Amino acid sequence: MRKLVSFDCYRTLINFDTRTATHEIVKDRLAEIGVDPDRFHHDAYVMRFQGVLDEYLPYREVVRRTLRNVMTLHGLEYRDEDGEALIEAIKKFTPFREVPDALRRLKGEYDIAILSNSEDDLITYAVEALGVDFDHVLTAEQAGAYKPLPQAFEYLMTATGRGPEDIIHAAQGWEYDIMPTKRYPGMRRIWVNRYGFPGSDAFQPYEEIKDLSELPPLLGV
Repeated sequence: MRKLVSFDCYRTLINFDTRTATHEIVKDRLAEIGVDPDRFHHDAYVMRFQGVLDEYLPYREVVRRTLRNVMTLHGLEYRDEDGEALIEAIKKFTPFREVPDALRRLKGEYDIAILSNSEDDLITYAVEALGVDFDHVLTAEQAGAYKPLPQAFEYLMTATGRGPEDIIHAAQGWEYDIMPTKRYPGMRRIWVNRYGFPGSDAFQPYEEIKDLSELPPLLGV
């Protein structure tokens, strides 16, 4: 059995720019009330993280509730079409430029998988945009839980028939992917640190790359 390289999808493979998409929806109302956009979008990020830690809800509902809650926090009126507009924007997000070629190179030597905080039907848009044949496409919907919860990573191992020592997990998400996978000795963890965030020795061992173009050489491909 070949080793498996598993990927987070959004912000690792796909340019999941929810900040820009959200800003297009709310910018006029932010300006009207005088809300600081940076604070608004930071709060949205935190609320989205909080939204995946409780009982499982479909990702569409997490998106809707997060937007509704952050708008309510800052005094903006939420409308149902706001949530739907953000979901439609998510369907249109595209891969980072270097990603398809890197995935094709890896596919020759490894099995490749997606483990995404998404739904089965939503993830199809990302997979189609990537244009690469994945061996496994796994979602929070299938697992019944979102990363960083252990159930998501346990589902990765169960669904692929691999133990931690058979998996190389590559992801941009520090708090969603890199921190929680420290609990699996033997799993090789690669942080795709696209945005130059600070890491932490407390969560070593992990390797760090700037984008996916560095991954095939790192894995000997």
